[in-house]
Amino acid sequence: MTKRAYKYRFYPTPEQEQLLARTFGCVRFVYNAVLRYRTDAFYQHGEKTGFAAANAKLSLMKKDGGTAFLNEVSSVPLQQCLRHQQRAFKNFFEGRAKYPRFKSKRHRQSAEFTRSAFKYRDGQLFLAKCSESLAIRWSRELPSEPSTVTVSKDSAGRYFVSCLCEFDPRALPVTPKMVGIDLGLKDLFVTSDGHRIGNPCHTAKYAAQLAKAQRRLSKKKLGSKNRAKARQKVAKLHARISDCRMDSLHKLSRQIVNENQVICVESLKVKNMLRNPRLAKSISDAGWGEFVRQLEYKAAWADRQLSAIDQWYPSSKRCSDCGHVMAKMPLHVRAWTCPECAAEHDRDVNAAVNIKAAGLAVLALGENVSGMGQVPMSCSP
Repeated sequence: MTKRAYKYRFYPTPEQEQLLARTFGCVRFVYNAVLRYRTDAFYQHGEKTGFAAANAKLSLMKKDGGTAFLNEVSSVPLQQCLRHQQRAFKNFFEGRAKYPRFKSKRHRQSAEFTRSAFKYRDGQLFLAKCSESLAIRWSRELPSEPSTVTVSKDSAGRYFVSCLCEFDPRALPVTPKMVGIDLGLKDLFVTSDGHRIGNPCHTAKYAAQLAKAQRRLSKKKLGSKNRAKARQKVAKLHARISDCRMDSLHKLSRQIVNENQVICVESLKVKNMLRNPRLAKSISDAGWGEFVRQLEYKAAWADRQLSAIDQWYPSSKRCSDCGHVMAKMPLHVRAWTCPECAAEHDRDVNAAVNIKAAGLAVLALGENVSGMGQVPMSCSP
């Protein structure tokens, strides 16, 4: 059994909206107050505080008259936010993330409920301290009863509920097809069999509307209601762009996983590539990292194999026929002729063919040939 989150949109009643607003505010307040407490304890007194001390601090806050409003909402989301904070500190100390940051009320708000704080029966979901069920738009049935429920509100004012359930992934029938994928900007990706998927450029489609909405936002008075309305219009446009991008990536990744038994991709360092000021916006809009992430978990569910080759492998400069490696290959060169075997290559298709060959070598040998020699390479089974 594997755990999977199922996300749905719901429409709260005015009473539920007020309760959720208080819950989000209390979660944010507790998280920021405890983070300040733990930070000051270390820098001012040299004391290291863990989850037990943070939980004790929460108990004291509930008993304090100035913060008695914390008792008006369910205690489960408050405790869960401290567990999330503890995980954030663990990731920081182990070098996987930066120091935990304070939460803002202008960004996404969320609250997590465990089994003791919600009820799910007959397709209806009831939260703690809420008499009515949530008006959820069920797009598909849940495979099992959820273990945790996360209620969130994005910056565009939309409400979502995410149910964590256990499901049994079904392996797809074995197919002999294998594919190499070369990611790009002009084309989102090119496959080793010459199939091209154009880059939809979602941000560019809404660039004029987004610029107009941002200009209007900049002219509104700080703290006014009109500024809040203008900010939400900008957030709605960003949400529309993000939804279009995610919908496209999910459809493409599902098609690739359904059609191929082995999928070979590059191990791109997208964060490092975003340092390029000329290409950062286009790279972010393409969503390379999200596309590879979706391929990875969908391949694991379908019992497919995903092979990631070394990022320094010269896939574009290597001739897929004879193996000759060119000394230089500028980006403006889209087609070239091999000086050794006189084979004519399309840059992207040739790179995809080389990625496929290198990815199969990774699966067979467990290591990858890069531009610097033999480099051990791990791959997803």
